[in-house]
Amino acid sequence: MTESAKTIKVTLYKSTIGAIASHKACVRGLGLRRMNHTVTVIDTPENRGMANKVCHLVRIEQQ
Repeated sequence: MTESAKTIKVTLYKSTIGAIASHKACVRGLGLRRMNHTVTVIDTPENRGMANKVCHLVRIEQQ
C-alpha cells in the first residue's frame, strides 16, 4: 500500500449473529473478526461497497 492511497477505517460494532450469509461474508471480506475490531482498508469501490452493504453493522471513518 502506498502512502498516497486513501484508506478508510472500519469498525464492527454490532454482532453478525442473525445476519444473512452475504452480510457475514462482507464482514469477513473486510477483515473484521470480532466485535469492536477495527481494520484499515484501501478505499476502493469494492471495499466501499462491502462496507455500505453492512452499514448497519459497522462504523466507517475517512482517513
